Amino acid sequence: MISAIGWIIIWIGVLFDVLGAIGLVRFPDVYNRLQASTKCVTLGTFGIMVGIFMIHGFSAMGIKALICGAFLLLTNPVAAHALMKGSLHFGVKMWKGTIVDNYGKDKLGSEQIERGGG
Repeated sequence: MISAIGWIIIWIGVLFDVLGAIGLVRFPDVYNRLQASTKCVTLGTFGIMVGIFMIHGFSAMGIKALICGAFLLLTNPVAAHALMKGSLHFGVKMWKGTIVDNYGKDKLGSEQIERGGG
């Protein structure tokens, strides 16, 4: 029974990975692409790792899968944040249809405060 649940979780993870790949190809700018791929791939690959653990149990392979899953959960969102922050810092333009840009407003506001104060 646990093996069947493990395979179901693996296939759900594969589905999330495929959706992340489609989002990476279909979305218009780097920010949307990074957001879609990071969320889907983090959840999808973590699901695959949990499914492998459920199939293999507390064997060497199962423990390694859990360690890899934990590593993904900790590092993938941080890496995506760093890439987005770097893209904003170096001036990569957002898609023309972007409605809300809170970071740009904060950045513009701080520049106006610096210019006005000094």
